[in-house]
Amino acid sequence: MSKFKQLYKPLLDGAKWQLPDHLGIEGTEIGHWLLEQESLSRRFQRHCDAFTVSLIEQVKIPRSALKDDERALIGDADCLMRKVILQGDGQPWVFARTLIPISTLTGQESDLEQLGEMPLGFRVFTDRSARRDALEVADVGTAHQPLWARRSRLWINEKPLLVAELFLAQAPIYTKESQC
Repeated sequence: MSKFKQLYKPLLDGAKWQLPDHLGIEGTEIGHWLLEQESLSRRFQRHCDAFTVSLIEQVKIPRSALKDDERALIGDADCLMRKVILQGDGQPWVFARTLIPISTLTGQESDLEQLGEMPLGFRVFTDRSARRDALEVADVGTAHQPLWARRSRLWINEKPLLVAELFLAQAPIYTKESQC
């Protein structure tokens, strides 16, 4: 799975995040996926027989490793960084990187550190306090291969985390029959 880090981490790192309305994706098939407010994992689950998550890396990183725009969204804090691949029927659909401030990993949310290969969305969106904001999108593809990414801040009990998701070429976001 380290090939995913080598191939896809640079695409997320280099993403030029924009507000969705600047890209005119609202009401499009791709927009229906990128602008999803609920659990992306639950939505993916409806498009395959076997939805799985592969944990690539989970490590604590110092606040100095955060970019300025990440600090602006979740604060200047040491974080737990989690990288996963979401897969449908064995096909890689999304490379995701989550930053969870250490201060978020307290109280009820201390279990976020123990997710392993459980989808983050399954845990976060079972909480009534969960909400998503600061949604941004980026077109990181080429003329030959469209690739879209999104980044959003999730809140659980008023504690933030930041999720960046790169939709890989085999993801249902790119097929016409996947709009539901």
